[in-house]
Order: sequence, then C-alpha cells, then structure tokens
Amino acid sequence: MTHDAVALEAALAEAHLPALLMSLVHLTGDASLLTAERRPTYVLLADGRAGGYPAELQAEIRARAKAAIEAHLDGAPLPPPPSPATVRRMMDWVAGADIPARYAPFLTEELALDGTDAKAPDWSSPKLRAAGAKMKVIVVGAGMSGLLAGIRLGQAGIDFTIVEKDADVGGTWLENVYPGCRVDNPNHMYSYSFEPNHDFPQYYSTQGVLLDYFRRVADKHGLRRRIRFDTSVEEAAFDEARALWRVEVKARDGGREVLEADVLITAVGQLNRPRYPDIDGVETFDGPSFHSARWRHDVELAGKRVAVIGTGASAFQFVPTIAPKVARLEVFQRTPPWCLPGPTYHHDVPEGKKWLLEHVPFYGKWYRFWLFWMLTDGLYESVKADPDWQGSPQAVGEANAVLREMLAEALRAQAPDEPDLLEKIIPAYPVGGKRALVDNGVWVEALRRDNVDLITTPIERITPAGVVTKDGAEHAADVIIYGTGFHASRFLWPMRIVGRGGVDLDQAWNGDARAYLGMTAPGFPNLFILYGPNTNIVVNGSIIFFSECSVRYVLGCLRLMAESGSRTMEVRREVHDAFNAEVDAANALMAWGAPQVTSWYKNATGRVSQNWPFPLVDYWNATVAPNRADFVLEAKVAAEA
Repeated sequence: MTHDAVALEAALAEAHLPALLMSLVHLTGDASLLTAERRPTYVLLADGRAGGYPAELQAEIRARAKAAIEAHLDGAPLPPPPSPATVRRMMDWVAGADIPARYAPFLTEELALDGTDAKAPDWSSPKLRAAGAKMKVIVVGAGMSGLLAGIRLGQAGIDFTIVEKDADVGGTWLENVYPGCRVDNPNHMYSYSFEPNHDFPQYYSTQGVLLDYFRRVADKHGLRRRIRFDTSVEEAAFDEARALWRVEVKARDGGREVLEADVLITAVGQLNRPRYPDIDGVETFDGPSFHSARWRHDVELAGKRVAVIGTGASAFQFVPTIAPKVARLEVFQRTPPWCLPGPTYHHDVPEGKKWLLEHVPFYGKWYRFWLFWMLTDGLYESVKADPDWQGSPQAVGEANAVLREMLAEALRAQAPDEPDLLEKIIPAYPVGGKRALVDNGVWVEALRRDNVDLITTPIERITPAGVVTKDGAEHAADVIIYGTGFHASRFLWPMRIVGRGGVDLDQAWNGDARAYLGMTAPGFPNLFILYGPNTNIVVNGSIIFFSECSVRYVLGCLRLMAESGSRTMEVRREVHDAFNAEVDAANALMAWGAPQVTSWYKNATGRVSQNWPFPLVDYWNATVAPNRADFVLEAKVAAEA
C-alpha cells in the first residue's frame, strides 16, 4: 500500500478533522492528543468537517496525521488499542459533547472498533443449530430489510425463502427510477453496519448506486438462490392445528402455489404502493400521466408543458432535474416542505476522502460514528412539543421556534428579492410536522426559473387538456406527473393476512395499524413485521439502523422459540396495548402529533401510525433481546418434538 506525499496531503485536506484526530490516537497510541483545545465544536445544520478548529490547529492535526500515516504505510505496527476508558473519552471528543451514559453501550456497539458484528445471531451451539435446521421461514420482500433478514437467517442456519414481487432485489431502489432519485440520508450511514462501502461516489447516493450496493450484498451472501422473483404473496393464513403459515403466492405468469413455513416475516416497507390524488377527472386527461414511483421513461418531457402535482420528497428531487428540459413546468403545491440545509447533497466524495476511508486505520469507523451521533438524536429535542407552549401554532415549543427561524432564514437567503415566492415556500406548520427534506439550494433555484411556476391555489379538477384550479384558471399540460406519495398507512396491503380464528389483520386494524415494537400483533403468532407501525424515523438516524435492530429482535424471538421448544410465539394483548398507549402519548408530544398538523404520518383516524416518538437508544434497548414474559409460548406436541 503506497501513497505519494502530494496525494496524501490532498487527501488530508478533505478529511473530517475530528475523525482524523481519533484515527491519530489509534495510530500513535497517544491519548494526550485529546486536549481541550482539540475538542471540536459544531454548529447546528452546518458542515462540521473542520470541527470548528482554527487554521493553525487544522494544519497541526493534518501534519501529525501525515507523519503517522506515512509511518503506517512504511510498515510501522499499530500500538495496543485504546483502553475502554479512552475510547469513551474519544466518543465524547468526536461528538463535541458529553454523550449521556445511557447512550454509551448502544454507541459502542455501533462503533465496533474490534470489527465485531454484534447484531449477528450466534446459533453455534449444537442444540440451536439442530433447532434452526428444522425451522422454515418465509420472508416477503427482497428490499433492504428483506435482504437483511435473509442474511441473518442464513447466519443462524435457518432455512428460508424470500418471496419478491419484482424481478430483482432492491425494493424501493429498484422501483423508484425517477430522474434525480437519491437517498436523503448520508450514504456512509445508509448502508449495513457490517457491509460498509468506502467507494460511494457521492455523499448522498443516487438510486442506481444504492441498487448496485444491495445487489452486491445479495450476491456476496448468496441470497439469490433463496429468492422467488416475480412472485407476489396473495394471502398468508395461519393453520392453528399445524402451527404453520400457509402462504399463497402468485407468479407473474399467473401460476399459483401454497408455501408453508413455521414463521412469516414481512419486509415490504411502508412506501411502496403509489397513492393517486382524489381529484375529479383524473382519468379524463388526454396526455400521458403517471406517478413518480412508476416513472415512464418512454414519455419525452423535453419541450413539453408539464404539470407536477405534489411537492413531497420525490417531487423535491425530480422537479429540479426536469425543469431545465421542459418548455413549461407548473408545480401544484398543497403545503410546502421544510428544507434542511445540506451543502454536500449533490457533491461528489473526493477521491482523497475515499482513500482515507479505505486505508487509514479506524478513520472510517470514527467518521461514520460522527455522522451517526449527529443524526441520532441531534434534532430530536427541537421537534418535541412543550405542553405549556403559549407561542405561535407555527411551532410547538421554544426550541422548535428557534429551529423554525433558522430554517426560514436559510430559505429567505435563497430568494431574497422574491417575497411572493417566499410566502409560498416557508411552511406555516411546525418543523418536524411533516417530512423535512435535505436541500442544497436546487429546489428554490428550480422554482425561480422563468419556465417554472409554483401554484398554491387548490385544484378543482383535471380535464382532458390539463388542470383547473379553484379560481377558475385553466393550466394546459401535455404531461401530468403525480408526486403524491404512497398508501403509507395501509400496512401490508394488498396482502391478506389471516391469524387465529380466521381473523383478517387488515380488518382487525380497521385502518389503525398497531404492533408491539412495530413487529408483532396479538392473534397472529409467529408473524413478524419489519418497518411496521410506528417504526418510521423523522429526524433521528437511518432506517437501516432500525431494520438491523428489528431483525436482531426477530432472530432473538426465533432463538427463544428454539430454546424453549415452542411451536408458536404470540405477544400478550396487555403488553401490546400498553406499548401502544405509551407510543400514542409520546407521539402527541411531538411536532408530527400536533393537532394543527396533517400529514401522511397520521392515518384516517388521526392517529400517528408511522413514527417512533422516542430517542433512538430506546429502540435499541427494547430490541436487544425479547422479554419472554411479553409472549405466550405454546410448546410443541410430543410427536413434533
């Protein structure tokens, strides 16, 4: 491994300096580097790569790191690893704050300095191996969570089949192919903790890059041979007499088959069934029309008059991409999104930064740790509601009001001479009430184009020629694109899930999906739901982290069944109900639960059925292992045993 001095200096110029300083401690064994003046300071929502260090301290850290890295490249051995106490100090240092003690075990596991994949199941004992070999699991979906479930089941030695309605893996990253599609979470966090990728080309990866990542992971872990592609689940019914799930599947050619398994795991996500708006005349439009999640690449947009209905996450990405190509673009907005400044949102990761991530010992781990901590609960307190708040209904507390003004000022700076536009794009609801979007200025820049209009007058109807708004104005269009979201509250739909006593899960939920820890429901033994009710996150962390916690918990449940010799496992009704009461009470004290806020986070009953309202560490603690007392375990009969 070699690197010339000039290239190394160029790489160090791109380094995240607090993470580089932590790597320097590993390279030199010198914990005295952790002095007060080297402790970073971060500004909320600002780029923290320099750690707030003055220029002379930046130069010193880079010079020290250059010497240590060159010595390492020349073969100098690493000193003994830092002690646990030193690592704990290092965590506070890179965070720029004293991390509360209750976060330490959770963050130590995530940091994984020893390279251990702590969430991997250990079924190495002969008893567990034998039990795992007798288990059969069906996983529905080969997206991010389904692939993860397959990896962990394989590590445990459990037989499994993944049923996937599409022709390939990837889930949302396979289906959403609209122009500009990318993740809005830093991609060095939006990856499996045990499968880092130091070669991501941009800080926020595009759809194709992420699809390739999940394809590579599926190939590496040999999952394709376990996947039934082009196959949808029509119905899954629990056979009480045999304690089995009977899963009726349908192939793309229409062929049907019934598969059987001891355990059913659904991994179908919340945002995978497009929702079209309830507007009169949708079916009458003469030109091409389509949902952003079903993008028609055969429709040429260049030189056309295009109407976009909706300004959510997808439109936020594809509008700036298509705006320069079309003749006229009219964007119809009900409510604007809050924008979180992200200056690197479309930026390439410099080659030097990639080199540091790949070759400098522990730099990648500390860089990811910094990202993880800053996004874990960094904005959480700012979106909590103060029950005694007497201020404007545009905020839910003092901290929320401060954050609101920061974000509003960032928008004002992008269009200082356009008060009419600012009135349309600065939301009237509290920050956190709806999904906030990462922005580096391209959204407002697109809206300011001469060929783009942002229309906030409500839509009256759609006609063969275009869109008519309630003021009577007719907006001619050649193409209509719906960026109107998904049927998020219809969990597991359109599958039919039937539990004990022939109870249909969708009917039991009656439009108000609930589950214990988002994963299990009474009356539905051996059913586990990934990314289920109240496991969505708004301002804290990556959904991949949530899935890793959930899958560990599910494997823990299977282990409990194996160790206890049980054939069924079902959450107790009182445990389920008490948990959901706590969730409802906590969600009512978050910005997204405020009564003046409407969003897809709330279902038709007005309940927040999507979001996790507690700090991230609470979900980690709750899912490390199942509590046996939470479940009813039914022993196997003698013949089965």
